[in-house]
Amino acid sequence: MSDNPTGSSAWRIDPATYLAGRAKTHGIPAKPASRYLEMPDGCRIAIDVYVPEGPMPEDGFPTVLHLTPYYRRFALRDGAHEGVERSPNCAASRDMFVPRGYALVVVDVRGTGASFGARDSFRSPAEREDYRVIMDWIVEQDWSNGRLGATGISYVGAASDFAASTGHPAIKAIAPISAVWDTYKDQFYPGGILLTNLTTGYGDIMSALDLDDRARLKRYTYFADPDLAGPAAVDEDPDGAMVREAVHQHFANVNMPDFMREFQFRDDHLAHDETFTTDSFSPHAWSEGVAGDVAIMAISGWMDGAYANGSISRFLSMTRNRNRYLVIGPWDHGARVNVSPFRSRPEPEFPVFASILRFFDEHLAGIDTGLRKESPVHVHIMRAEAWLAAAQWPVADRTTVHYLADGGCLAPESGTAGHVDYAVDYACATGRNTRYGRLQVRNVRDYYDDWSSTAAGRLRFTAPALDAPLSIAGHPIVTLNLASDQADACVFVYLEDIAPDGSVHYVTEGMLRALHRGTSEPSRTYATAWPPREYTRKEARPLTPGEMVELTFAMLPTAW
Repeated sequence: MSDNPTGSSAWRIDPATYLAGRAKTHGIPAKPASRYLEMPDGCRIAIDVYVPEGPMPEDGFPTVLHLTPYYRRFALRDGAHEGVERSPNCAASRDMFVPRGYALVVVDVRGTGASFGARDSFRSPAEREDYRVIMDWIVEQDWSNGRLGATGISYVGAASDFAASTGHPAIKAIAPISAVWDTYKDQFYPGGILLTNLTTGYGDIMSALDLDDRARLKRYTYFADPDLAGPAAVDEDPDGAMVREAVHQHFANVNMPDFMREFQFRDDHLAHDETFTTDSFSPHAWSEGVAGDVAIMAISGWMDGAYANGSISRFLSMTRNRNRYLVIGPWDHGARVNVSPFRSRPEPEFPVFASILRFFDEHLAGIDTGLRKESPVHVHIMRAEAWLAAAQWPVADRTTVHYLADGGCLAPESGTAGHVDYAVDYACATGRNTRYGRLQVRNVRDYYDDWSSTAAGRLRFTAPALDAPLSIAGHPIVTLNLASDQADACVFVYLEDIAPDGSVHYVTEGMLRALHRGTSEPSRTYATAWPPREYTRKEARPLTPGEMVELTFAMLPTAW
């Protein structure tokens, strides 16, 4: 079984079939043209330009933009093997779009790669303003038709949002893949709980990249190839002196673990700048700058950390953008692995970039692809191993309620109130290969593969056996009545599927720091189909030891 969309009734034209009928019309340059662009403050930004080889339309090519902190292109060591991929961060876009008539511009964002400057924050406002200047330059080139799209995975996907939020008139379509919408909620503090392994792991690899520390980079699969030798110099820097100067400036870059600890609450600000909060580096907070005619395709996976929430909220929030789409598959961060326990192989068979090609063809190149006749939402149901098309999220408005009952059971009806005493076992864990592993830059292939062996120490409740098949597509909601002997608690809840043969599969999970138990009014820019909350210091409410309180929170979305 797989995520292959071929023949699925969820599409009129599935992405694989569309790709098969979309001819390659141009060649890919063996080497991109590269240069520095100077920003208004004097900072020089390195860019690569891939112009399709072959006939150019009279008005030029539409352009796809990649804005990356992960090197636009690598230099190679002397004696490198032939055929080494020098652009692992943008190769999928290059190979999909350039042969089909799109120019591709790949940028080392400020303070990274061969670009000068320093990153004084995560996704700094200065970097966002750089995007405006870069887009101005693109549309002035004779190979450009003045229409821009942007895409990419994770940071690069969120950069697509920020580029669109400048309101630049040239940008017409964005396709963020595995990209946050609210950096606090979706990335570093899900449920108000800091993911310390994420801040340290991500911080380590960014520091290694920014300082071109090959010894550290070898620890990470993406950059471990010994033939890769730091950021590639631009054409005007033949001896590499400028790129070495640029890397030296990166020593001033922000330290991620220290930076994120300054934002324990969503309304916390930098000690030296009261205007700088988590909204400063969250796409949703800038989204009202996105023009209504920009088409949006948000893509995520069921094991994409908490990023699926970001993709869903982006889809729910941007209602004035009529042409918007949501695709969620059985994938991890960046759709690198098919995470379904029922898969035939770990490599995804769904052509993510073919789906984006059709989207860009329709909304950027002006080709009638039939996409506007497709349903806006496509999700993969893991146990059924099938794609489902829907007009909305959630895909259906139906809820089944189970209640805690005596004997560690779940019951369909509320019964006599009881209680369970539980002493926290701090050795209890979720296992080694969780949905957050890929975010920590780990090359996970099998998710929750030790799930059964980690059950010891967890408090468990079991529902009666089902008398008919049940599918879940949405956010399971948990309501707990809890009393603690402490003033705060981090609560983790997991949903399992127990098969008739006794095997147990992890389905999804939710978490909440108890002092964030208060819900909030829906946000204009972060819309939800689940109980919203602000995670602010102002609204934080410590527990009174021994006093019973109600916690209601959503688990992470799934389709099972």
